[in-house]
Amino acid sequence: MLYFAYGSNLHHLQMKKRCKDSIFLKKINLSDYRLTFRNMYADIEFKKKQFVTGALYKISKSDEKKLDIYEDYPIIYKKYYFTYYRKKVMTYTMTKKTGFTFPSERYLNIIKKGYKDCNLDNRILKKALKD
Repeated sequence: MLYFAYGSNLHHLQMKKRCKDSIFLKKINLSDYRLTFRNMYADIEFKKKQFVTGALYKISKSDEKKLDIYEDYPIIYKKYYFTYYRKKVMTYTMTKKTGFTFPSERYLNIIKKGYKDCNLDNRILKKALKD
């Protein structure tokens, strides 16, 4: 299964600890969405002509179950599926769309390390923190 990470799961070491079978494939963009933070955690929301940059991972069924627990699925996050080059990709998005809340320094530092791990352009992250 393919999984799109855009928050703390961008951090390769953390992702490997959480999902031992996970394999980072490459960085990709999810069009018509934007990154935001709610309840101090990363989320994505529909927004025409914007995009979220993130990581595409290959994960096992057992990894998916671990992610479900970590993401508190289906209470805090629900699954969202999209197509990337005719392949189905799963990610998580928050169930309750509350207002913006700045993330904790610790959580933000994990995401920043993940941006480096995946060689992502951190302007998307900076923009999300300003919005």
